Amino acid sequence: MILYLPLLKDPSIHVVKMMSGESCWRVCRRWIEPNGFDSKQGFITNIYVHVQISGGITIARYKVMVFSTYIFRSLLVILSTYLLWKIRAFIIRYRQWRTATFGQSITTLGPIHPIWGSLHLFHDLASYFKLLGNIIEKERPKVYVAWSMFFYPSFGVCHPDTAQILYKSSAPKAYAVGGAYRYLRDWIGDGLLISDGKKWERNRRLLTPGFHFEILKPYVKVYNSVTDVFLEKLKVYAKSGKAVDIFPRVALATLDTILRCAFSYQGNIQDQGSKHPYVNAVNRLSYLTLSRCLKPLYQIDFIYQFSKEGKELKQLCDYSHEFSNGIIKERKHTLKKEGLPTKRHLDFLDILLTAKDENGIGLSDDDIRAEVDTFMFEGHDTTASAISWSIYCLGKYAKEQEKVYTEISELLVDKQEVTWENLQEMPHLTAFVKESMRMFAPVPGTARLLTSPMKFGDIIVPAGVHIDISIHSIHHHPDVWPEHDVFRPDRFLQDDITDRHPYSYIPFAAGSRNCIGQNFAMNEIKVIISRLVQRYKVSLVDGHNYDINPELVMRAKNGIKVILENR
Repeated sequence: MILYLPLLKDPSIHVVKMMSGESCWRVCRRWIEPNGFDSKQGFITNIYVHVQISGGITIARYKVMVFSTYIFRSLLVILSTYLLWKIRAFIIRYRQWRTATFGQSITTLGPIHPIWGSLHLFHDLASYFKLLGNIIEKERPKVYVAWSMFFYPSFGVCHPDTAQILYKSSAPKAYAVGGAYRYLRDWIGDGLLISDGKKWERNRRLLTPGFHFEILKPYVKVYNSVTDVFLEKLKVYAKSGKAVDIFPRVALATLDTILRCAFSYQGNIQDQGSKHPYVNAVNRLSYLTLSRCLKPLYQIDFIYQFSKEGKELKQLCDYSHEFSNGIIKERKHTLKKEGLPTKRHLDFLDILLTAKDENGIGLSDDDIRAEVDTFMFEGHDTTASAISWSIYCLGKYAKEQEKVYTEISELLVDKQEVTWENLQEMPHLTAFVKESMRMFAPVPGTARLLTSPMKFGDIIVPAGVHIDISIHSIHHHPDVWPEHDVFRPDRFLQDDITDRHPYSYIPFAAGSRNCIGQNFAMNEIKVIISRLVQRYKVSLVDGHNYDINPELVMRAKNGIKVILENR
């Protein structure tokens, strides 16, 4: 029989009655064995008789909806509880921060906006450092604070006394949210720059012999070889008289040096420039890391990893790691087959692969790659900054340039190469470079994350905040450096230099976590500068703006353009 229902009616299907009806089931009131549930025996007369989840999918959908609602509500409760806990913790910390900022006589950068905090006082890092410099000139503080928006304070130290307290503490590097070190982890891993605790202590102990004087001596030949190429590249500018932005050329030279000393890698880096994929990767990774630091939204991992820059950074990190891993794997195979080299000097990778602790345990493959990548990052851009600003100072201060030239000419005479012994016989050049790094600190600042409250004189900085160590500001603090804006290399030639505060000059940081490669860097700087001034006279470009641009390393906003003249 066919029954037609009116349109728009909502019929119901009585499943219980249907599944127990005698017209459908011959034995509806008796238990049927599961193995007897077979249509061939004649129990089922219609395919829609057995409909425990309905003859359609309505009830199934309903069950899924109920289950989904339960899951959603459970997740909502968990998320709400977590957010309330985080909000409560933030309110407690915020009260502590407000008390630390406004309940003590601590210097601020200016009026604090109820929404933007201190951010309305400057528009970039250069204006931030300029503002901080003006505050230090007027108020002579040792500790200061700036607010990122209205909810997060950023404390800082700008005097040797307070820097010493922080450097001597066990506070870890600032790699929590907002800390720039955190953004380097995907690239350089847990190397000496970022790692803390026992891992840092062990690896620092294993790597220190790699920077012993006996290991550094053979590197002087590498410095000279790299400088040969560097000076040849500058010939075209000396001949034409055209200005050259020296920073990119120096950066290629220092990267070439690092690759040769770390890997014994001969890749014509200075010839290929940015065309070399590894050079391009290193340059882009440095840029992307800084870019992330300056964009608040990119500090949220979930947002950053799906952004265009985040995807590019991942691709470049993968390539950089693949490059390093390939060289490490090949070297391990060579060492296993042939042993340590006899026809060349030991490079950084040799030392990493053969280093053993007191238990005879060496570094893991990940540790080795992290230390190599850290050495690459720390060793080329920072040194390039120091060399480039030293060249700027040669052009800016002609009389000091002539003093350096006279010293080098008398020392080297007609020699083209600098020897290890020569490096110890350049007092004026050494003082010149040190004063350049005081004026233009290669690394403008570092940071720490306080895990417990710390006292700086009468000021107590609470736990859980980042605290900057403004190296640039320490080098220009008027209470520490009289006439701090005057270029005077003789500051480092005076007899009373030992009376100076040990933390007043810290271009390579200080304390137990100072730069492990500072002697390596100073030797490289002196070789390049001495040979440059021996061959070329340096002058600046009239009218060019050389304002500083303090990024991860100290740069110039419009480049460091110089004019070279053959001597």
